Order: sequence, then structure tokens, then C-alpha cells
Amino acid sequence: MLPLPALIAIGVAGLALLLLLIIRFKMQAFYALILVSILVGLAAGLPMTTIPASGDTPEQLGIIQAIIAGVGGTLGSVAVLVALGSMLGKIIELSGGAESLAGKFTKWLGPKRVGVALVIAAAILAIPVFFDAGFIILVPIIFAFSKIAGLNPIKFGLPVAGIMLAVHVAVPPHPGIVGGATILGADMGWVLIFSLIISIPLAALSFWVGKVINRREYVMIEATKEMFDSFGTEKASINAGLRDGEKAPSAFTVLGLILLPLVLIMLGTTVAPAFEAGSFWNGFLSMIGQPIFALMVAIAAAMFFLGVRRGWSAGKLGEVMESALPSAAVIILVTGAGGAFGKILTETGIGGAVADVLAGSGMPLLLAAFLISLIMRAAQGSATVAITTTAGLLLPSVAVLGLDTIHIALVAVAIGYGALGLSHVNDSGFWVVTRYLGLSVKDGLRTWTPLTTVLGVVGFLLTWLTYAIIPMS
Repeated sequence: MLPLPALIAIGVAGLALLLLLIIRFKMQAFYALILVSILVGLAAGLPMTTIPASGDTPEQLGIIQAIIAGVGGTLGSVAVLVALGSMLGKIIELSGGAESLAGKFTKWLGPKRVGVALVIAAAILAIPVFFDAGFIILVPIIFAFSKIAGLNPIKFGLPVAGIMLAVHVAVPPHPGIVGGATILGADMGWVLIFSLIISIPLAALSFWVGKVINRREYVMIEATKEMFDSFGTEKASINAGLRDGEKAPSAFTVLGLILLPLVLIMLGTTVAPAFEAGSFWNGFLSMIGQPIFALMVAIAAAMFFLGVRRGWSAGKLGEVMESALPSAAVIILVTGAGGAFGKILTETGIGGAVADVLAGSGMPLLLAAFLISLIMRAAQGSATVAITTTAGLLLPSVAVLGLDTIHIALVAVAIGYGALGLSHVNDSGFWVVTRYLGLSVKDGLRTWTPLTTVLGVVGFLLTWLTYAIIPMS
């Protein structure tokens, strides 16, 4: 392995080149990510082909094999979620359901309160639902509200995505924070209590920072603009809209279809563990609570209530669902390439090199927890990997200090908020949010990256304040 300074320099140069290619030379993001992944792998000394394990030496992936593993690992669930979420949204959209729901909520809450209501709802829904799945499910509603208000979808979507990610990285039962807390031996109940309390001001902050960022107007990228402009108007182009004299589905029907997968996911997350592992009910509830299964059920229900009952033929339903896939394909490919870049950075040891330097610097434990997690997140993209790796690095320090239950829990929460900040081009969430909201890479770095970083820093500062004012037992 190369010396630490060389690894860090290669990582920084790789990120700089990637941003230069995408922002300055307008290179397509998927190709740029794969190209830079290859160059970084070569520069850092990864083998050109996989070296099999030998004795005590583990297998070392070659550059192309690492890229394939990164794409596959990232898209194992994201690809299916994006495709299914797009289909569900398209059925709701072309039935007139999204407009019906948006109109009802606007009438109930008033135009001035729509943004606040969406952020509150997103914060609650994000507790049991993973970030990608929850945001994708809410996209049709964000589009509908934006259409009625005559606004760019980023106005509503940015603060919604911000609070959903803030909950995802710090609140159990999400995998990163659960894994990190388990490694540290933290009490999950205390982690849950502190992260939920801190999430309340972060929801308000996400709304406020979103408003500040949105004072500037952003040009919607063409792919999203076409999707957004045709939202609710594609009926004529594929002959799948309201027939003459036909009413749109009720807002309550549409709301039920949107809540259905969320309820199923909540059952799998909160109820399944109450049954003995291996029992029928544990297995059944765990299965129906998987986001992919939940979306499949929701689509089936939407096909019946918004399609069959409207007189749509099987061919019409297939045509509607097919029309959702072209826009989803772009998101899927770019997301996979981001995973490949993150895998290369992990395989080269660049992220670990930076973390090792910070771990040995002698800085306060809580600050080290936040910064190491932040750097790991920025270096390889995955919040889960950042949290669990940081927890493993700091476990010896936590043990030596002899912290009590509450303060160990706060260390875990600080690590979680470190993994919230600096979301950028190697993070699949960056691509999901920017592509659905129509942001270019440059504008994504101006909006989404600062928002996640502000939320992460403030979340950490609130954690540090709590750590300081609670006496050690």
C-alpha cells in the first residue's frame, strides 16, 4: 500500500478531476465516474486483475472487478426501488390522483403551510422507511404540489430530502446507526431518544436552510424538465388519462395507496422483531416490510384501484408503467457508477488512510467521531460504511475512557451526524435527489451538499452540547 500522504493526494486529485470533468467539460456523469474510478485505481496501485487469496493474504479485487462489485452492491436494491417507485408514481400521476391529493392538501393546509407540512410528514415517515425508498415514494406528491404552486420542485423537495436523510443516518432502526451503536456497545434506547430529540430542531433547520438556498433560481436539467413538464399532461401522449366526464380518484384513495407501502415497511421494522426469530410471523412481517415487496403490493393495488376500476385495459396499464422506465434508467445508471467510485476509494484504502490520521491526532473523542465519519462519508459515499467503520476505529478509545451508557450513546449519535454531511457525487443519494429535483451536478453541489453539511454540523453541535451538560455517572 502507498504511504498515507500519497493515498490522500490521489483521493483529492481524483475528486477534483471528477468534478472538473462533470462541471467544466460537461462530461456525462456515468462515464466520468467510471473513467475516474479506473484512473484512481491505477494511481493507487490496485491490481489490473483480481489476485486470488493465498495463505493469510486475502483476495484483492482488480480495478474492473472492483467497479463491477461497486455497481452491483449499490444497485442490488436501489435499481429495483427506483424502477418500482417510478411505476407507482406514474400510475398515480396519469390517473389524475396526484393532482387530486395535492389539491385536497392545499385546501386543508393553505398554500403557505404546504412546505412545512411536507417536511413534518417526511421527518415522521423517514423513521421506519429508508431514505431512497421514502423519497422516491414522496416524489409524485412533491411534483404535484409544485405544479399547483407553479414552483420548481426543488422548493419543496430539497428540505424534504434533507430531513429524511438526517433521520436516516441517526435514528434507529436504520442500518448504519444500528451497526455503529452495536459495535460501540451503545444502548439502542438512548440512541433513539437522543436522535429523535435532535431531529426536531433539524426538521425546522432543514425547512429554513432550504428556503435560504431556494432564494436563487436553478435551471432544471432537460431530462427532469421533460418529466416535470409532462407530469399530469402525458395522458394524451399515451392515451391513458381521464376519459370524458370521468372524475379523478379521490384524495383518500390516493393517500391510501401512498401510505400502503409505508405501513407495510413499518410493520416489518417495528412489529416483526417482537416475534421470535425464525417464527412464521417474524418471517412473514419481515418479508412484507421489505421496501421492494411493499412497493410491489402498492403497485398491484394502484393497478386495480386507479387502472382496472377506471376501465384501463391490461395493455394500457403496461403502457403507463413502461413510460416510467426511461427516466428511471438514467438515475439507476448514475447511481451505480457512484457506487463504483466509492468502492474504488474503499479498495485503495484512501478513506481508511484519512481516518487513521484523524484517529491518532489526539483530538477530543466526540470531535474525532464526527470528523472521521464525515471524511469517510465524503471519501466513499456510503453513510452506513462511514458509521460502522468509524465505530470500529474508535472502539478502543471508548473502552479506555470508560464512558457511561448515556455518553457512549452520544458518541454513536455524533458518528451518525458525521455521515450526514458532505453528500456529493460518490453518494447514491446525491444522484437520486439531484436527478428527481432536476439539479445539475454543479447546482447539486451548491444546494444538496451544503444542506446536508449544515444539518450534519448542527446535529453534531447539539449532540456535543448534550454530551457536555449531562454529567458522567
